[in-house]
Amino acid sequence: MSVVLNPYLSFKDTARQAMEFYQSVFGGELTVSTFGENAGMGVDAAEQDRVMHAMLVAGSLTLMGADTPTSMGEPSPNGSVSLSGDDVETLRGYWDKLSGSGSTTMPLEQAPWGDWFGMCVDGFGVSWLVNISGAATTG
Repeated sequence: MSVVLNPYLSFKDTARQAMEFYQSVFGGELTVSTFGENAGMGVDAAEQDRVMHAMLVAGSLTLMGADTPTSMGEPSPNGSVSLSGDDVETLRGYWDKLSGSGSTTMPLEQAPWGDWFGMCVDGFGVSWLVNISGAATTG
């Protein structure tokens, strides 16, 4: 069982260019998926080509990022922190404490990609993304 903590950067329509730039700086492998590739995720049709999730893995470094759709307001000025992994009990515990101290932006529920995903803002104004591996939740 594992849990990983990563910075998650928020952009307004420039996530792809920014993440490609970071790849040119750090090297590594960049994966990018759009809102349109993930059942739209309730995003306006004009924004389906925007980045829903990008992840750059360069050795021991992992950097994530995404475009913030218009329906979600302005990007977080401080980015977000991502917790992910397959330790269901630990991650759900973190979720309960973090979301309980502030507000839920997106409930922790099964996502189109098969994992459990939620977004919240803690009592100090820090944005958190929690992703629990779908394989871990079905076992």
